[in-house]
Amino acid sequence: MRSHSFPDGAELREARRGDEPGILRCIQALATYEKEPDAVENTVEALGETLFGQTPRAFAHVVEREGAIVGIAIWFLTYSTWTGRHGIWLEDLFVDGEQRGRGYGKALIASLAEVCVERGYPRLEWTVLDWNAPSIAFYRSIGATPMSEWTTQRLTGTELEALVVRGR
Repeated sequence: MRSHSFPDGAELREARRGDEPGILRCIQALATYEKEPDAVENTVEALGETLFGQTPRAFAHVVEREGAIVGIAIWFLTYSTWTGRHGIWLEDLFVDGEQRGRGYGKALIASLAEVCVERGYPRLEWTVLDWNAPSIAFYRSIGATPMSEWTTQRLTGTELEALVVRGR
Protein backbone atom coordinates (compact mmCIF):
# COMPACT_ATOMS: atom_id res chain seq x y z
CA MET A 1 0.00 0.00 0.00
CA ARG A 2 1.30 3.39 -0.94
CA SER A 3 0.88 6.18 1.58
CA HIS A 4 -1.31 9.07 0.54
CA SER A 5 -1.12 12.73 1.54
CA PHE A 6 -4.20 14.94 1.68
CA PRO A 7 -4.29 18.68 0.88
CA ASP A 8 -4.97 19.43 4.58
CA GLY A 9 -1.69 17.76 5.61
CA ALA A 10 -3.22 14.46 6.74
CA GLU A 11 -1.51 11.23 5.72
CA LEU A 12 -2.99 7.80 5.05
CA ARG A 13 -0.47 5.03 5.79
CA GLU A 14 -0.08 1.54 7.17
CA ALA A 15 -0.25 1.47 10.95
CA ARG A 16 3.01 1.19 12.85
CA ARG A 17 4.07 0.55 16.44
CA GLY A 18 3.12 3.50 18.57
CA ASP A 19 -0.25 3.95 16.81
CA GLU A 20 -2.02 1.58 19.22
CA PRO A 21 -3.42 4.26 21.58
CA GLY A 22 -4.88 6.25 18.67
CA ILE A 23 -6.29 3.13 17.04
CA LEU A 24 -7.89 2.04 20.32
CA ARG A 25 -9.40 5.52 20.79
CA CYS A 26 -11.01 5.20 17.34
CA ILE A 27 -12.30 1.69 18.16
CA GLN A 28 -13.86 3.05 21.35
CA ALA A 29 -15.40 5.99 19.47
CA LEU A 30 -16.83 3.56 16.91
CA ALA A 31 -18.35 1.46 19.68
CA THR A 32 -19.97 4.57 21.12
CA TYR A 33 -21.31 5.53 17.68
CA GLU A 34 -22.70 2.00 17.28
CA LYS A 35 -24.48 2.32 20.65
CA GLU A 36 -22.19 -0.16 22.43
CA PRO A 37 -19.91 2.15 24.46
CA ASP A 38 -19.03 -0.49 27.06
CA ALA A 39 -18.40 -3.36 24.63
CA VAL A 40 -14.70 -2.74 23.90
CA GLU A 41 -12.45 -5.15 25.80
CA ASN A 42 -9.41 -4.54 23.60
CA THR A 43 -6.26 -2.96 25.05
CA VAL A 44 -3.22 -1.15 23.71
CA GLU A 45 -1.14 -4.23 24.51
CA ALA A 46 -3.52 -6.63 22.75
CA LEU A 47 -3.60 -4.38 19.68
CA GLY A 48 0.19 -4.30 19.63
CA GLU A 49 0.39 -8.09 19.64
CA THR A 50 -2.38 -8.51 17.06
CA LEU A 51 -1.08 -5.90 14.63
CA PHE A 52 2.67 -6.01 15.19
CA GLY A 53 3.50 -9.25 17.00
CA GLN A 54 5.60 -12.07 15.64
CA THR A 55 2.68 -13.30 13.51
CA PRO A 56 0.25 -10.43 12.84
CA ARG A 57 -3.34 -11.64 12.57
CA ALA A 58 -4.93 -8.34 11.60
CA PHE A 59 -3.74 -5.20 9.89
CA ALA A 60 -4.58 -1.52 10.00
CA HIS A 61 -4.38 1.52 7.81
CA VAL A 62 -4.65 4.87 9.54
CA VAL A 63 -5.18 8.49 8.70
CA GLU A 64 -2.97 10.75 10.80
CA ARG A 65 -3.62 14.47 10.98
CA GLU A 66 -1.65 16.91 13.10
CA GLY A 67 -0.03 14.05 15.01
CA ALA A 68 -3.29 12.27 15.88
CA ILE A 69 -4.92 9.16 14.43
CA VAL A 70 -8.28 10.40 13.10
CA GLY A 71 -9.30 7.44 10.93
CA ILE A 72 -8.79 3.69 10.85
CA ALA A 73 -9.43 0.68 8.67
CA ILE A 74 -8.77 -2.58 10.51
CA TRP A 75 -8.79 -5.69 8.36
CA PHE A 76 -7.77 -9.30 8.05
CA LEU A 77 -7.59 -11.96 5.35
CA THR A 78 -10.46 -14.24 4.44
CA TYR A 79 -10.42 -17.25 2.17
CA SER A 80 -12.98 -18.34 -0.40
CA THR A 81 -13.15 -22.05 -1.09
CA TRP A 82 -15.09 -21.21 -4.26
CA THR A 83 -12.46 -18.91 -5.76
CA GLY A 84 -9.48 -20.57 -4.09
CA ARG A 85 -8.15 -17.13 -3.18
CA HIS A 86 -7.94 -14.82 -0.23
CA GLY A 87 -9.93 -11.65 0.20
CA ILE A 88 -10.05 -8.85 2.74
CA TRP A 89 -12.57 -8.52 5.55
CA LEU A 90 -12.89 -4.92 6.74
CA GLU A 91 -13.62 -5.23 10.45
CA ASP A 92 -13.71 -1.55 11.38
CA LEU A 93 -13.83 1.63 9.35
CA PHE A 94 -14.00 4.81 11.37
CA VAL A 95 -13.27 8.48 10.89
CA ASP A 96 -13.68 10.97 13.74
CA GLY A 97 -16.94 12.88 13.36
CA GLU A 98 -15.28 16.28 13.06
CA GLN A 99 -12.94 14.90 10.36
CA ARG A 100 -15.65 13.48 8.09
CA GLY A 101 -16.22 14.94 4.67
CA ARG A 102 -12.49 15.26 3.91
CA GLY A 103 -12.30 12.04 1.88
CA TYR A 104 -10.56 10.00 4.57
CA GLY A 105 -13.13 7.17 4.65
CA LYS A 106 -13.13 6.75 0.89
CA ALA A 107 -9.33 6.81 0.83
CA LEU A 108 -9.14 4.16 3.57
CA ILE A 109 -11.43 1.81 1.64
CA ALA A 110 -9.57 2.59 -1.59
CA SER A 111 -6.32 1.59 0.16
CA LEU A 112 -7.83 -1.82 0.92
CA ALA A 113 -9.06 -2.12 -2.68
CA GLU A 114 -5.48 -1.38 -3.74
CA VAL A 115 -4.20 -4.25 -1.59
CA CYS A 116 -6.82 -6.55 -3.12
CA VAL A 117 -5.89 -5.61 -6.67
CA GLU A 118 -2.13 -5.83 -6.04
CA ARG A 119 -2.44 -9.28 -4.45
CA GLY A 120 -5.11 -10.69 -6.76
CA TYR A 121 -7.79 -10.88 -4.08
CA PRO A 122 -11.25 -10.85 -5.70
CA ARG A 123 -13.24 -9.66 -2.65
CA LEU A 124 -13.37 -6.82 -0.16
CA GLU A 125 -16.23 -7.39 2.27
CA TRP A 126 -17.68 -5.94 5.49
CA THR A 127 -20.91 -5.58 7.42
CA VAL A 128 -22.86 -2.47 8.33
CA LEU A 129 -25.62 -2.04 10.88
CA ASP A 130 -28.99 -1.82 9.15
CA TRP A 131 -29.88 1.42 10.98
CA ASN A 132 -26.66 3.19 9.95
CA ALA A 133 -28.11 5.12 7.01
CA PRO A 134 -25.15 7.53 6.57
CA SER A 135 -22.69 4.65 6.25
CA ILE A 136 -24.99 2.66 3.97
CA ALA A 137 -25.35 5.71 1.70
CA PHE A 138 -21.57 6.16 1.70
CA TYR A 139 -21.00 2.51 0.77
CA ARG A 140 -23.54 2.72 -2.06
CA SER A 141 -21.80 5.88 -3.33
CA ILE A 142 -18.54 3.97 -3.79
CA GLY A 143 -20.25 1.09 -5.59
CA ALA A 144 -20.65 -1.47 -2.79
CA THR A 145 -23.39 -4.05 -3.31
CA PRO A 146 -25.53 -5.28 -0.40
CA MET A 147 -25.52 -9.01 0.13
CA SER A 148 -29.11 -9.13 1.35
CA GLU A 149 -29.43 -12.87 0.89
CA TRP A 150 -26.73 -13.44 3.54
CA THR A 151 -27.12 -12.89 7.27
CA THR A 152 -24.32 -12.85 9.80
CA GLN A 153 -24.38 -15.62 12.39
CA ARG A 154 -22.50 -15.48 15.68
CA LEU A 155 -21.77 -17.66 18.69
CA THR A 156 -20.46 -16.02 21.88
CA GLY A 157 -20.26 -16.58 25.61
CA THR A 158 -22.29 -19.40 27.10
CA GLU A 159 -23.67 -20.50 23.73
CA LEU A 160 -20.14 -20.87 22.39
CA GLU A 161 -19.06 -22.84 25.44
CA ALA A 162 -22.19 -25.00 25.38
CA LEU A 163 -21.54 -26.00 21.77
CA VAL A 164 -18.09 -27.28 22.74
CA VAL A 165 -19.72 -29.58 25.27
CA ARG A 166 -22.64 -30.61 23.01
CA GLY A 167 -20.47 -30.99 19.91
CA ARG A 168 -18.33 -33.79 21.26
